[in-house]
Amino acid sequence: MAKREPSITTENFTAVQLMELDSCSRCGECVDWCPTYDASGQDPGLAPRDKILRWREYMNQSYGLRAKLFGPKEISEEEIEQFKDDVYGCTTCGMCATVCESAINTVELWESMRANLVKRGNGPFGKQGAFLKLIGEYKNPYMEDNANRVNWFPEDIKVEDKAEILYFGGCTAELKQRKLALATARLLNKLGIKFTMLGEDEICCGSALIRTGQYFINDTAKVNAQKNVDNIKAKGAKIVLYACAGCFRASKVDWPRLTEKELPFKVMHITEYLQGLIEKGEIKWEKSIDKTVTYHDPCHLGRHVGVFEPPRAVLEAIPGIKFIEMERIEENQRCCGAGGGVKAGIPDLALGVASTRVEDALATKAELLSSACPFCKRNLSDGRDAIGAKDLEVEDVVVLAAEAMGIDLSDSPE
Repeated sequence: MAKREPSITTENFTAVQLMELDSCSRCGECVDWCPTYDASGQDPGLAPRDKILRWREYMNQSYGLRAKLFGPKEISEEEIEQFKDDVYGCTTCGMCATVCESAINTVELWESMRANLVKRGNGPFGKQGAFLKLIGEYKNPYMEDNANRVNWFPEDIKVEDKAEILYFGGCTAELKQRKLALATARLLNKLGIKFTMLGEDEICCGSALIRTGQYFINDTAKVNAQKNVDNIKAKGAKIVLYACAGCFRASKVDWPRLTEKELPFKVMHITEYLQGLIEKGEIKWEKSIDKTVTYHDPCHLGRHVGVFEPPRAVLEAIPGIKFIEMERIEENQRCCGAGGGVKAGIPDLALGVASTRVEDALATKAELLSSACPFCKRNLSDGRDAIGAKDLEVEDVVVLAAEAMGIDLSDSPE
């Protein structure tokens, strides 16, 4: 009698990741720090430790000694579907990796689990399934005409056809939160920095596909990453600036993996670039922003890439700002709740995490909560509205810097 085939496969997992499944010590430190577990009312299915242990058990049932001798144990579709729901109830913020006593790279592990489930036909989750079609057809996840990325720029903005510096605007800033794109462009113009942009030739960075385990389907993410790299090279860029933490992370970390090549240009978050100019005394402030400000570290900019100081340096340099930190910052900061496809797939959970982060900000008595990512700004604003904290302003670091330089943003289409 033929042995039953395993219910799951080892596809999309590296040898190291398979060993990581066995390295979990069950200490529970990750459970204590997980933002989605906390915001869910401590749903045990969302606990990082328990997701690792459950998948490890699936592997043992499919490939362990008993499975070798007597055949794999069947795992019900209902159980796998429940696991899928739980593994997608994660923002991939990386907090669990930060505190893991066994040094498990949980972000990569969750993404491999998701890719495995997508390949099996169980993922992604909810509306996340539309990302592939939208990005493939529209080159952005918002179903917008890609020609609208920068064709709304006012006439005063000067964008070169080619330049050594390129501003990669990103889908969210160019199509939805245009105040940030406007502020970035005018700021660079005022500083006398010649820059170029891809315009309608810019394609979604692929973060949404990668984080939700859809990066391998039809090679869409790989092809788009290579097109972006080629288009940036064609513009003559040597430095690419990002005001979006998600695009920055995808370009810096994911594009080299997808294209299997080193990037032919340097990538920088705009706050890193501004910090350098501030240190050289090349920014002249014209306006005082007399507010108490606290700062939220975007996961993709902070924990994922390690950029913590530049946004703070910009805020602290702006005249009038009284900068104050929240209790949880930098490596230990609490996620805004939007990442990993959670904003699209499980909006109520995203809102719950955001509301808790806003409460962290309110505890500082700050008047303004700032961040360096348009997606963080959106979800933190939603969290603020959800708890009725109408007096707390939420704004991007770059917008504050532009306003302090005397740049008028009153004509922003946002």
